[in-house]
Amino acid sequence: MNLSSRVPGRPLTVAMFVGGVLLVSGCGSSVIAAPSETAAGSAVSVVNCGRDVVVEDVPDAVVGMHPSQTELLLRLGLADRLVGQAQATAQALPRDVAALAARVPVIGGATPPGREDLLATQPDFVYSPTTYEFTAEQGFASIEQLEDAGAAVYVATGGCAERRMSAEVVDLFTDLENLGEIFQVEAAATELAAASQAELDEVAAAVSDVDKLRVAQVFVDGTSLTAIGAGVEYDILRLAGADNVYTPDQPAFADFFAATVTPESLAVEEPDALVFAAFDEEHEAATRDYLTTTFPDMPAVREGRLIAVSSADVFPGTLGNVSVVRQIAEQLYPDAF
Repeated sequence: MNLSSRVPGRPLTVAMFVGGVLLVSGCGSSVIAAPSETAAGSAVSVVNCGRDVVVEDVPDAVVGMHPSQTELLLRLGLADRLVGQAQATAQALPRDVAALAARVPVIGGATPPGREDLLATQPDFVYSPTTYEFTAEQGFASIEQLEDAGAAVYVATGGCAERRMSAEVVDLFTDLENLGEIFQVEAAATELAAASQAELDEVAAAVSDVDKLRVAQVFVDGTSLTAIGAGVEYDILRLAGADNVYTPDQPAFADFFAATVTPESLAVEEPDALVFAAFDEEHEAATRDYLTTTFPDMPAVREGRLIAVSSADVFPGTLGNVSVVRQIAEQLYPDAF
């Protein structure tokens, strides 16, 4: 994985990665021009996370609550409507869209912005990857507080609390359809969705006849080892043609998509490959070192199948969900591409 475009440093902890209600893709590498004109006064209502999100007019004071959501808004041609980008120091925007956000104020740092910082932008639309970003107990603005301030709140479909355990990569298409309607950029949203679906279809065709490798997805923080067995992360591996070691029907993942495991329990599974999320090159190197020294006899280590993916690409509702499917599939089955 090339993380050279990512912001250096390691801003997030394992608690933020798996403790929240929970990260240039080939599927959306273009930037759609902003619509030349929009019709005012036409209310739009969509159902999101069990709520009716009503938008009276096309929003023009928008906050992307994570770089992945900010990227999607930029690719829909909405740069001039952004009044804030949150968690911007957690992950850098892809190089081809970073310049579009150069004048968009950064709120907060590597973590979600505090209540007052977010409200100070006077947003009329806030777009987030998960509901964690609205946890009042963490000092963040709640959905109710934002609505009281006049902002519509939209959470990526796969990041809704009731969907986090069963989220799928294709949930992105629901978000694109809804955002296209809300911002009256249906053509741009349809184009991104079509490109994303074509990417998934190409991977599916490539891996349709492979002998599936057993793959475990893990997250390493120091010497703490976490297994991922549900949610969009599980679906990413499934679409990449993997035989998942950890699955939603296992007791460890009955209530949450991640669970702490012992090195001994992982070693017993003898996975053919290990997929792990990394924040930056330093985190990737540390994780590779831990896995290599801890599991020298594991097939995944012996065969050199330690596959790093960007943590930004496994957040729900991101274009990266699609590109990382291809990235993993190509490294699992290079002869199929």
